[in-house]
Amino acid sequence: MITLNNLSIQFGKRVLFSDVNLKFTGGNCYGVIGANGAGKSTLIRMLSGDLDQTTGDIRFGPGERLSVLRQDHFEFDELPVLDTVMMGHDVMWKIKEEKDAIYLKADFSDEDGVRASELEEKFAELNGWNAESDAAALLSGLGIKEGLHHRLMKELSGKEKVRVLLARALFGNPDNLLLDEPTNDLDMETVMWLENYLANYENTVLVVSHDRHFLDAVSTHTIDIDFGKIKLFAGNYAFWYESSQLALRQQQMQNKKADEKRKELEEFIRRFSANVAKSRQATSRRKMLEKLNVDEIQPSTRRYPGIIFTPSREPGNMVLEISGLGKTAKDGTVLFDDVNFNVEKNDKIVFLSRDPRAMTAFFEIINDKDTDFQGSFNWGVTITPAYLPLDNSAFFDNDLNLLDWLAQYADDTLESSLRSYLGKMLFSGDDVYKKSSVLSGGEKMRCMIARMMLENANLMALDSPTNHLDLESIQAFNNTLTAFKGNILMASHDREFIRTVCNRIIELTPNGIIDKQMDFDDYLISDEIKQIQERMYR
Repeated sequence: MITLNNLSIQFGKRVLFSDVNLKFTGGNCYGVIGANGAGKSTLIRMLSGDLDQTTGDIRFGPGERLSVLRQDHFEFDELPVLDTVMMGHDVMWKIKEEKDAIYLKADFSDEDGVRASELEEKFAELNGWNAESDAAALLSGLGIKEGLHHRLMKELSGKEKVRVLLARALFGNPDNLLLDEPTNDLDMETVMWLENYLANYENTVLVVSHDRHFLDAVSTHTIDIDFGKIKLFAGNYAFWYESSQLALRQQQMQNKKADEKRKELEEFIRRFSANVAKSRQATSRRKMLEKLNVDEIQPSTRRYPGIIFTPSREPGNMVLEISGLGKTAKDGTVLFDDVNFNVEKNDKIVFLSRDPRAMTAFFEIINDKDTDFQGSFNWGVTITPAYLPLDNSAFFDNDLNLLDWLAQYADDTLESSLRSYLGKMLFSGDDVYKKSSVLSGGEKMRCMIARMMLENANLMALDSPTNHLDLESIQAFNNTLTAFKGNILMASHDREFIRTVCNRIIELTPNGIIDKQMDFDDYLISDEIKQIQERMYR
């Protein structure tokens, strides 16, 4: 349990949030949301003790243990992997170190024997004798093979270190668990493992994430940080978003009677509850809406980008033909080979691979950014593609302000027209005079989307389109692509994006492709698909 009393944090004259009085209880997972800079990570740092609050206090239940997912990949480089995980339970680890030191003493005394006996009792109470096997089980669940368990941390790759640090945070069943972007650098199979783990977790969890599917799968409540306040809502992110949008529509309909609004909200809650009960992620402990007060539902004050794609013409029947396509990486790894398929009208395809380099290589080839490949591809004569690359740094290697930057790609270079596009991407007033070279990752992505809006394309080629975007931009992008009338070719790690947008799955392998039209969640858990994958990746 975590209790916040009159909590506030201030940096100079800027008050991030104030007068926060909340209680987070066991058996619940709280998804923390808010616009970039609202204070999500700041809240986690305050709870972990890494940052002092300006006023108020933070209290934990008596004797409760707090565990935090740390993002420093080099902190434990000289330690073995298993020890790094077990050290996550600092009380148990200190007991282990003390009793081991006593047993190593050359002049073992009676007092040492008494102390060792006391420590052994405490060690057993903390399940210390099973610590190594429990840590190994966590690591295996997170995809760290047994052969790495006794290696030093510095011998692991960055992605492997992320998983070890996550295992360290989860180890020992902490009473309170703080996770800041826990799905970063995890593959989908590992994310699914973590979802199942947290869905059955009986203690208190706070999680910050831009992965909406993950938030929906694990969260029982939503903590919304908005305009200097922190509010707590029952339900996951999807419920918070849909209910806030409904409340906004109702607010805009001033002539609607109060009792009609209440009935509409109550019916929305009933429908949402039914959907939750049927969902694959639902568990008996996650009855998210039991105590929800209709009056708690309020419109969000968030600003969402206005992403609007208007194809200049409808795609014809011939969209894209791929014949015998193959690509080998510079290190000799075959990324994909013997790739043959046609993109049909109305196809919205997600591309997958166990090697993420494969999807980027595919997109670079079909967008004429790479000429070193085998096979061929042919676009239909009616197709106008717009490409969003994984790496957009080359577009911003200049000192142009945003007006001049966007003018490079526009037929109409009037300032009023350019301001209109930039305004839709939340650049207003003097923001348009920012230098493109100093933009954040999220701002660069919004500029790239504005550039795509100018192209009037009827096919979107999107390599990891949610990278660097906040939840508001991701949601707006998602809504637009769901309604898009043209074709979409996409690589993404955002499952909600894939699930709601795409109607076809193509997995690129070193031995051809797996090409299916099926539900994405079913694809991930299908035994038939797993058998095909094992054969294709040999």
